[in-house]
Parts: sequence; structure tokens; C-alpha cells
Amino acid sequence: MSKLVPPHGSNTLMPLLLPEIERAESLRRAEALKRVPMTSRETSDFLMLAMGAYTPLTGFMGHDDWRGCCADMRLTTGLFWPIPITLSCNRDLADRIAVEESVALVDQDTGAIMGTLKVAEKYRIDRDFECQHVFRTTDPKHPGVAKVLEQSEINLAGRVECLSEGIYARQYKGLYYRPAETRAMFADMGWSRVAAFQTRNPMHRSHEHLAKIAIEVCDGVLIHQVLGALKTGDIPAEVRVKAIDTLTEKYFVPGTYIQAGYPIEMRYAGPREALLHALFRQNFGCSHLIVGRDHAGVGSYYGPFDAQHIFDTLPPDSLAIQPLKIDVTFFCYKCDGMATARTCPHGPEQRLEISGTRLREMFSRGEKIPDEFSRPEVVAVLQDYYNRLSR
Repeated sequence: MSKLVPPHGSNTLMPLLLPEIERAESLRRAEALKRVPMTSRETSDFLMLAMGAYTPLTGFMGHDDWRGCCADMRLTTGLFWPIPITLSCNRDLADRIAVEESVALVDQDTGAIMGTLKVAEKYRIDRDFECQHVFRTTDPKHPGVAKVLEQSEINLAGRVECLSEGIYARQYKGLYYRPAETRAMFADMGWSRVAAFQTRNPMHRSHEHLAKIAIEVCDGVLIHQVLGALKTGDIPAEVRVKAIDTLTEKYFVPGTYIQAGYPIEMRYAGPREALLHALFRQNFGCSHLIVGRDHAGVGSYYGPFDAQHIFDTLPPDSLAIQPLKIDVTFFCYKCDGMATARTCPHGPEQRLEISGTRLREMFSRGEKIPDEFSRPEVVAVLQDYYNRLSR
């Protein structure tokens, strides 16, 4: 009997990727179908469905699930779900597709057929309604809002059959782990209490401090990084992987962490996205999600701890995973080490505030990065990347 938390809304994971032996014939049939292109965000959601990270969803949401998800974070079944998972299609193509017809789903960037969708429903959405509920703003400068506003006019809903994981399993071999695989790894290591650390940045000293706090109170930490598309200025995944490898090899105890990646594209939805991050980490087998300052936020759209507070508003049946809430972390010169506002009594004049945004600014301006901000070995990896950018 597994000691890990159960998958969300189910006793078993529900990956939608067909067994390899069945894919060639299914792909041959899919080539004869009408083709629906998927945006990068839709492709990333498709891949999360494929690997079982979105258990127990069986495809893209219909209108009533979309609306309930936006308004109340509940599907029509009553299942908790904080962000809609939808597929859009331009009107001309949608008009040529019949309900109950199967279509091929194509990654618009590569043209590759990724899977099929049996269309159960075609519907329009109120984009402002979705943005106001999910992002708390309709400002088109918000990158997540911009993606919704760019969607095609009609949504297609229905069950999907996944035929490919694209480049991820090949490009990130040894990092790309599906939920069934992380659960097996946790079980092999004897872990039952596992904290997930979400990151889209290389780990600086504050990130390191958060992960080590989690290791103190749990059996281990899953350093789980975004492999999907990011916003302009973010560090590419391959550089981030090298930086995190360098940090963990030199400053973490072996057997206390696993580094992995997953193919989602960030929405930057702040509190709502923190809930989605918790939900699918539960599917990966994690009992806790580290939620620090401004989790999944962007700009000044959310308060620094809104992503922590939203967990306090949930009914108890929403999630099995729990937030591991940690205060603002910084280096205190008086304490001579990393600290949080709950552990350090000294004033702001003694504190070096650390953030990924500030780190990128320092690199872009050619400023010296102090050891208190980021480990020198990590700085060397990132400096090499920025040097190559400037050539």
C-alpha cells in the first residue's frame, strides 16, 4: 500500500498517452483527419494530460466545466479545479468540424500530430470573464491575459488520445519524469512526505534556503522546474538545469532531493496558479508544495503572499496536498546567514533582498554578484550564458 498522497480525485493516475505499440496505427488513422493546431500553451496542457499530471481529466473542458472552473474552481462533477484547461479553434475550421467527429491535434510550432480529440462540444467563451476570475485582471499587458485574448474564437471540448510527447522525453532525458515515475522514485527512496519546489529560474540563495527548510520537515524535496515556454527574459531550461545541477551537487546532501522537469507553460496567474501547481504536484506524489513570496506572479498584479492566503479559503475536500508556507527569505548581515522575517529580528538595513528579477538585472548591467546573493559556482554558469548572449 503506497504511503504517498493519492492522485487528485482518483485512486489511480490517468495518463492519456497510448502504449507505444498502439501509436503507429493510431497515427496513421490520425493523418486522415482534419487538423486543429494547438498553441504552445495548449500543447503544454496536452502534454500534462498525456503524462497523467492532470489526472483525472480525460481531455479539454466543455463550457459548463470551463465556467465552473473560472467562477467557483469546481467542475460540474464537484471536483476542485482552479484553472481551465481548454482548446481553441478558429471559426472557419470549427464550422467544418461536426460534434462527435475526431480531429488530429497538431503542435502549431512543429506541425507534428500530437494526438486526437473526439469533439463532444463546440462553444464560445467570455474572455473577460475568464481573465477577471483567473488572473484578477483584464489588463492585456499581463502575459497570461494576453494569451487568453489571443485565443481563437471557438473552444473544442472532448476526450483526447495522446500519441506523442514531442521533444521533451528525448531532449530532457534524465529530467523529464512522469507522475508514475516520480511516485516510484519516492517509494524506492522510502519517502512519504515530499515537498515540491516550483521554479522557472536558476536557484539563488533564497531558493536554496526554501528547499532546505522543506528537507528539514519532509523526507525529501522535488526540485521541479518548468520546461515549457516562459516569458521574455527568463533563463532557458538547459541553462537552468546546469545551474541547479551545479548547486545541488555542491551544496545539497545526496538522497534528499530529486531534480525533475515538466512541460507546462507558465500562465503567471499568481494565487490560482499556485493552486494548480499544488494539484498536479499531488499527482506527482508530493504531500506539500513550497509556497514562498509571489508564487507564480508577475509584475504587481498580486500581493506578495496572496498565493499563500488563497489556500486558507479552500474547503477541506479540495486537495490532499498541503502548502508549506514560508516567509520572505533574505541574507542578513547581522545574523551572518540566510533568514526569514520570522527568524531574523534585524531591520531592513541589515538585509540583502534576493530575487530572480534582481539577479537578471545585475547580470544585464554587468554588476558583481555577491556570494550572499548566489553561490559563486552558479554565478559562473549564468555568467557564461550572459556572455554568450552578448557576443
